[in-house]
Order: sequence, then C-alpha cells, then structure tokens
Amino acid sequence: MGRMKNPRVGYFGGTFDPPHLGHIILAAEAKYYLGLDEFRWVITPEPPHKKDRTITPVKYRLEMLKLVVADQGMFEVSEVDIQRDPPHFAADTVEILKNANPSAELVYIIGEDSLMDLPEWHETSRFLSAIDQLAVAPRPEVSADLDQLERMLPGLSGKIIFIPDVMIDISSSMIRERVREGAPFEHFLKDSVTEYIKMNRLYLPENE
Repeated sequence: MGRMKNPRVGYFGGTFDPPHLGHIILAAEAKYYLGLDEFRWVITPEPPHKKDRTITPVKYRLEMLKLVVADQGMFEVSEVDIQRDPPHFAADTVEILKNANPSAELVYIIGEDSLMDLPEWHETSRFLSAIDQLAVAPRPEVSADLDQLERMLPGLSGKIIFIPDVMIDISSSMIRERVREGAPFEHFLKDSVTEYIKMNRLYLPENE
C-alpha cells in the first residue's frame, strides 16, 4: 500500500464583519486551487490591529458565519480564538492549530493587503514557522513588493502562493457603510445573512 499523504487544511482568518459573497468566492476558489482537503473559517473576536474602530460583538459575527457555511458541506467554522482569552494574535492561533493536528499541512489564507502588513504582525517569524504555506488573494489596487517583504522576512517567498482569478472588489467596510446610509447592500450577501443583519439591526447609525 502507498503511503497516505498528509491532509491539507486551509484556515481563513478574519473578523467577518459581515461575511460577504467575496469571502465565499475566495473560500471556494482557494479550496479548489490549493487542493485543500478541509477548509475552516477562523473568526477573530477582538482583532489586535483593529482597536481604532468598533467591532460588532462576536456572537453576531459567529452566527452570520454559521449561516454562510450552513449549506456548504466543504466549509467549517473554527472557534479556536473564541475559546481562548485575548489578545488573539495569529502567531498563537496557528501554533494551537498546528499542535492540534501536527500531521496536517497548514495553509493560512490572507488578502494581499494583509500581506503588505505582515512585517508589522506580532511575532511574524513564529507565525511563519508554524504554517506550511501562505496563500494570498490579490486585492484591487494593491501590489505587494515581494522582494522587499523577503528582505524583511527571509524565507517568506518560499511559502507564498497567490490564488488566481479571485480579485473581488467587495469589502465588509463598504457593506457596513451602505447599511448606515440606507443604500442597497443585499446583493453582496447571502440572503440568510441579509435577513440576520436586518433582524438584529446591525450596522445602523448609533441611537437609531
């Protein structure tokens, strides 16, 4: 019998405030293109790098994410960060995930905008040591300088792979702004997520 290959597990981290169709398309393309055996969305309760803005309570974001994966058998939601105390640094998260499943190839998925900020992450070298591959989704009007990043983080280029054909110009911040302004936003979301946002009056102006 041939030796069984180690499973490839993709982890897509984010605040998902809210999770939108762009996230879903990226997740599906990443799973296919990267040959992932499993795909898990990792929701960050209190992102250390977003302290300058109000984040929707994690209970609402988690429920929206569960609605996203409800009819998608190829996706799962990981609560690894919810189950531990802050701060929630990616370096700690991936070490926990790697230790929980050491035989798996750990593929971490980020947007190209996050790639540009990677040198500023908490203990980036420890983060890179724990992952096997860093999959990057191109973003509109973003062009990371890979040579400069490699000089700052030696060995990074050997772990990076770009996911083609997923340059989707949808953002959670744009959706939040549209909700606040009363502009159409429904077409950027799954119907179930749209209904959840309306039912819970999320993203509306304060005191409305």
